Amino acid sequence: MEEIIRNYSLAWLNKDIETVRNTFAEDAIYSECYGPEYHGLSQILKWFEDWNKKGSVLEWSINRVIEKDRTIIAEWFFKCDYEGTYSGFDGVTIADFDRNMKIIKLCEFQSKAEHCYPYDT
Repeated sequence: MEEIIRNYSLAWLNKDIETVRNTFAEDAIYSECYGPEYHGLSQILKWFEDWNKKGSVLEWSINRVIEKDRTIIAEWFFKCDYEGTYSGFDGVTIADFDRNMKIIKLCEFQSKAEHCYPYDT
C-alpha cells in the first residue's frame, strides 16, 4: 500500500492521469482537506484534469507511513503553483483500500507548514 500512495503523489508531480486511474476504485470517495469531495472515479479524474490545467505540483514528499490491515496513514508536505500563487502545507492522508488494492476512500487533513513556538524562551 505504501508504494501505491507514493506512486499516487508522484502522479501529481508528473501529471500522470493513468496512475490516478489505476489507483482508485470505480466507486471511490475522495475528500480534500479544504472541503471538496469527489464521488466516483470519473469525478476524481475530472478534478485531476481540471486542477492540472491551472496548477502544477512542485513537491509532494511523504515523510511517514503507517499501515494497518487495508488502511494507510501518510504524513506529507505539499507545495504547488496554482494560477501563479505558490503555497505549501503539511498534511495527512487516511486511505482505505478494497480487496483489489484500489483506494475506496481517501480523506486529507491539512496543517500549516509554518509553525510558531509560543512558549519558546
